[in-house]
Amino acid sequence: MIVTNEVQDVKKEKILEAAHRLFLHYGYSKTTMNEIAGELSMSKALLYYYFPDKSQLYIAVMRRVAEDYLKSLTGKENTFNDLKEAFEFQINTQHEFISNNYNFFDFFRLNEQCLPDMIWEIVGQVHQSERDLLVNAINAEVIKGKIKPLANPDEMVELLLEALYGVSGNALSHKKTMFPNKEHLDVVRQKRLMLGDIFIKGLMY
Repeated sequence: MIVTNEVQDVKKEKILEAAHRLFLHYGYSKTTMNEIAGELSMSKALLYYYFPDKSQLYIAVMRRVAEDYLKSLTGKENTFNDLKEAFEFQINTQHEFISNNYNFFDFFRLNEQCLPDMIWEIVGQVHQSERDLLVNAINAEVIKGKIKPLANPDEMVELLLEALYGVSGNALSHKKTMFPNKEHLDVVRQKRLMLGDIFIKGLMY
């Protein structure tokens, strides 16, 4: 029984790896279960045994992708020299994460108004980790005496993150989406860095 479970785990991992490659290259909408099965030289019936539909497979891959991102955040907690370094790290790391996985996230762009609860749960975990990173960085600066103690650092960081998420790469666009167009990503990053710098300077006075 143990051997059977191990074999199933290995097959499941291979499915997730293959699905991630295809989602990353073609996007969710242009990747079929047939193509994923073909990539693995696996029957479609066996693929459906592990994942009943494409959306469930995508969510499983999304969980893996998010875990890697969370590790990159938690691994840097309490290692920053100052608040500016912490904020730049968060903004740049998120930028790289979205840029490197842009095609993968077409699922969000296509289903933004009706994302599954499990996806929102993963997004919530990511958001919490980003918030914790910045709150810890602020608290560290308070301990060093570089900024005055804040009564509500969690609320302040939450407000900043909401502002950062709202930054658009196209000043003429009034369409609010979770992910901006790819050609606007670097503009968004620069604007977020500017906004983060303004926020930090506000804490210093």
